[in-house]
Amino acid sequence: MNKTKTGTLYGIGVGPGDPDLITLKASKVLNKVDVVFAAASTKNSYSLAVTIARSHIPETTLVKMLSFPMTRNKKETERAWKDNARIIIKELELGKDVAFLSLGDCMTYSTYGYILKHIRNSASHVNVKTIPGITSYQAAASCLNIPMVEGEESLLIVSGARGGDHLRELSVKPESVVFLKAYRNIKDIDSALNESGLYNYSVGVLNCGLPEEEIVRDIKQFSKRQPNYWTLIIAKQKRA
Repeated sequence: MNKTKTGTLYGIGVGPGDPDLITLKASKVLNKVDVVFAAASTKNSYSLAVTIARSHIPETTLVKMLSFPMTRNKKETERAWKDNARIIIKELELGKDVAFLSLGDCMTYSTYGYILKHIRNSASHVNVKTIPGITSYQAAASCLNIPMVEGEESLLIVSGARGGDHLRELSVKPESVVFLKAYRNIKDIDSALNESGLYNYSVGVLNCGLPEEEIVRDIKQFSKRQPNYWTLIIAKQKRA
């Protein structure tokens, strides 16, 4: 271990899109860290998380993009997590405080979780503080003015990467379901909701928290149009 005091890694959830939805704590940390990291595709250096957080980051703060391949090849993604974890560790062992930005919340379907695992495995001495953020589905529920759960109800939050299969596999269906990453499989998600015979309310929210936010009240509309990457589905057994 380096004898120099290591810096602190801050995992920061920047919320769903509106810069005003970043927490006060996250804003304070962004104003004092030495380096800000964010994930970007290997095809470009763009990060929506950085765009959202930009007004909270001083102009003098170094912002670095970490490249991650958009692939299903597990070896490639594992290599990217390890390589990028090493880049972050290097800055921490120089005594710098760094932040890693995530859309929504750091601990909900976030690249940060994988990076954190590799940092803990390679540099367990590093101090880590994670700051929660508002998720897209929380913001979407507020946008719709619909309570997600009440009383003894339950909520399922699931990736839509497998379409509606997660819902089909449950013998007891929750009162409310959120499908994140729904953009590729909305037709199958709609089918799974219909097969259950329970969900009489479902709505799509695109670009939640961003200027181009859109609400699609009937998700069957997606059979005629292609949803974008930032699409989620909220379904309930009874409308609030």
